[in-house]
Amino acid sequence: MLGFPFDLGLVLLLVSIAFFSGIGITTIGPGGIFVTIALYSLTPLASSQVAGTAHATFIVTGLVGSAAYLHSGEMKTGESRAIAIVLSLSSVVGALVGAYINTFVPRSVFGILLGGVSMSVGAIILYRERRGFSPLYDLEPLERRGQVALGGLGFVLGVCSGLLGIGGPVLAVPALVLIGVPMLLAVAVAQVQSIFIAAFAATGYALQGNVILPLAVVVGTPLLLGVVMGWKIAHMIDPEKLKVALGVVLIGVGPYLAL
Repeated sequence: MLGFPFDLGLVLLLVSIAFFSGIGITTIGPGGIFVTIALYSLTPLASSQVAGTAHATFIVTGLVGSAAYLHSGEMKTGESRAIAIVLSLSSVVGALVGAYINTFVPRSVFGILLGGVSMSVGAIILYRERRGFSPLYDLEPLERRGQVALGGLGFVLGVCSGLLGIGGPVLAVPALVLIGVPMLLAVAVAQVQSIFIAAFAATGYALQGNVILPLAVVVGTPLLLGVVMGWKIAHMIDPEKLKVALGVVLIGVGPYLAL
């Protein structure tokens, strides 16, 4: 059993969605949100089970995505490693807090929060791209001031990701782009962060009994294949077009989630 009545058609649909979600994870960042959307909208799982199971699938995808971007060079500079370390460590605390808060959130409210976050982030990116994309903050990741800012950002992202089960890249990539981090580097750093967020959030949900392992395996396998393909696609596309795609995707899925 997968945690709900077995239906082959539903499983095949989840597998297909997971594969394309994986492509989105390593191209524009928020691909993982479609796994959460699918589990929330296509199954009768409670919001805590949706979030817990989704996070379980993001652990391995984060490892593979990080390895891929390390191989292509985005994670080999001192600045990229500093961003990844500070953002990841601060996200861990936030993810545990978010997983705890989730236990008090009704399923209907969960969908509204998920949709609201998606639309807000997408709208900010498209607005700033249209008006001339200048960073909201001049990030200096090797300086103490910049690291403190990254730590605060990481905690907030961790809380949101842990609460909603959407994976680190969904919010981290838009947030990093808004503070001037290049698109591919933002995606690369978010892969590293997602390992920590997913591992600690999934642990919190597992302790509550809210990770459905068989379902995580069914969804996680095609998701992993998509991650590898997405990494290859990301290096074939203009980063500026990726930024626009990021905003459009986030706005597009928001109303559906909130309904």
